[in-house]
Amino acid sequence: MHIAILTFDAFNDLDSLVAFGMLNRIALRGDADWHVRIASPARRVTSMNGLTIDAHEGLDALAGADAVLVGSGMKTRDVAADPALMEPLRVLDPARQLLAAQCSGTFLLGRLGLLGGVPACTDLTSRPWVEASGVQVVQQPFVARGNVATAGGCLASQYLVAWLLCRLKGVEAAREVLHYFAPVGEKEQYVERALGHVTPHLEPQAAMA
Repeated sequence: MHIAILTFDAFNDLDSLVAFGMLNRIALRGDADWHVRIASPARRVTSMNGLTIDAHEGLDALAGADAVLVGSGMKTRDVAADPALMEPLRVLDPARQLLAAQCSGTFLLGRLGLLGGVPACTDLTSRPWVEASGVQVVQQPFVARGNVATAGGCLASQYLVAWLLCRLKGVEAAREVLHYFAPVGEKEQYVERALGHVTPHLEPQAAMA
């Protein structure tokens, strides 16, 4: 299983790295076939807060990913306006991949025509220009339809992670990962709140996994 976290220069640290850490818990539990990768157009990218990281793979790896998570950042609109950056993203296909976007990442899925005209989530800062692009934004942290999910707010990473885990490994795997990362003393409430946002958006067979 190959999950790519699409990460551009001036990325939001929380979007990419919280998702990376939580999703990679499956590999740490011993699943050698579970691979989570930071995908970027450059070998190194620097976050909006000045953290520089090495990418695991380039954009040419996106076509082979089972799931792609699109993080946000301060230069999302610059990315959307750059044909050299957008063209490699046109391989994304919800017919054969799970696609998830957080905050301004929703803007990129919309520009690629991958939202299918359905309502989507984004953060409060991005909302005006996401709406101006023709995307209907809903005032909630998470929404999914079919193989596409969106979330709004930096700490909404957990909902995208939970959705991806539910779809790829089952609800119980998502529950276990959420429980591991949840604060002590509120683990059960944390898990139920997260799954309460996600499971209503699952196909019946996924929700019962």
